Amino acid sequence: RLFIRTYGCQMNVYDSERMRDLLVPLGYEPADAPEGADLVILNTCHIREKAAEKVYSELGRLKPLKAEKEASGGQMTITVAGCVAQAEGAEIQRRAPVVDLVVGPQTYHRLPELIAKVHRDRGEALETEFEVEEKFDALAAPKRLVEGYTAFVTVQEGCDKFCSFCVVPYTRGAEYSRPAAQITAEVRALAAQGVREITLLGQNVNAYSGEAPAGEEAGGRWGLARLIRHLAMIGGIDRIRFTTSHPNDMDEDLLAAFATEEKLMPYLHLPVQAGSDRILKAMNRKHTAADYIALIERLRTLRPDIALSGDFIVGFPGETDADFEDTMRLIEEVTYAQAFSFKYSPRPGTPGADLPLQVEEAVKDERLQRLQALLGEQQAAFAASRVGSTMDVLVEKPGRHAGQRVGRSPWLQPVIVDEKAGEIGDIVSVRITKAGPNSLFSEPA
Repeated sequence: RLFIRTYGCQMNVYDSERMRDLLVPLGYEPADAPEGADLVILNTCHIREKAAEKVYSELGRLKPLKAEKEASGGQMTITVAGCVAQAEGAEIQRRAPVVDLVVGPQTYHRLPELIAKVHRDRGEALETEFEVEEKFDALAAPKRLVEGYTAFVTVQEGCDKFCSFCVVPYTRGAEYSRPAAQITAEVRALAAQGVREITLLGQNVNAYSGEAPAGEEAGGRWGLARLIRHLAMIGGIDRIRFTTSHPNDMDEDLLAAFATEEKLMPYLHLPVQAGSDRILKAMNRKHTAADYIALIERLRTLRPDIALSGDFIVGFPGETDADFEDTMRLIEEVTYAQAFSFKYSPRPGTPGADLPLQVEEAVKDERLQRLQALLGEQQAAFAASRVGSTMDVLVEKPGRHAGQRVGRSPWLQPVIVDEKAGEIGDIVSVRITKAGPNSLFSEPA
């Protein structure tokens, strides 16, 4: 029995699926809870301090479960995977000796071998594996077992941007793009299983530069736009999304794809982090607020119905009241359908952690509340603007109440649909009748 708990981003969700798919052929069956599991994997995130601490709290809860299983003659193997594993291997060993195996993000392809070694060496020193080896093989996905009609597909890993607040370049390594033929084969297999919507993933996905398929552009490289157009030709794939992007890699070809490729959904997650040029420079973002706004204006000219999502960090070291007001003005000018916002959290080993003028927690709290209130107003306004419109919705699962199903709008919003509108897996046309705080409500069009 295998239980995987996933923390953090969509990349981690995808990685958890990869680990599961590697282990199922060995006889592991997914479990819904750690109780009774023979193998527990915590796939971790290191972006913020609280995310890392949650892992140690979970390990504390697993300790008595493992002891109970061993007392009854069984075994529970506890594995810590992901970015916390990569960044804090020695610390995990010190703080949580209950852990049997620590494995970094780019060695998941060796997971069966490493688990087998733990079983052979039960009782010996913790096996630790951090080396980045054979990236091509590491990113060559095994045969995937999907449930439902949507799926994540990693096309790129790592990041070369080195934003001063971010641990990703240190935990995920340098940028690497999977060959286009490998991605195409994976998406074709997903389509054969009934998947209708794919989300292309990468720490910096629009930096994608993958090897072109043999015979098409021998020796050449494809950018993300070229890959999207190619994947859009696969039968059964009706919707394509991608995340997460950096403004500096939104080239003209990718912008144009939003205008010309019908299967590319009108929704873009494009983090800016701050609206103050002084703070953006301290963050090493290598763009200005004006650059970002001009990019959004160009995109909206090409795709007027585009909806924007973003990331914001408040309280970065040295952020003044004036800097924060610049961020608020940028939000007011851009307007977002959705956004994620956080207080700055120093991550050990990043340049930002050593900067002077760290902002007091009380100031961060007040700024975050104001920023989230504005973003909440914009999200509600965007949802309200959909009322009365007709849209296509991919029906994904049963609803909470009898007669309901839940689908997803082109703008990634949950939509409540009448079960008479279509079956799960159908793309149905509905008219939006009401906007709730978390969902849209509809009737058949």
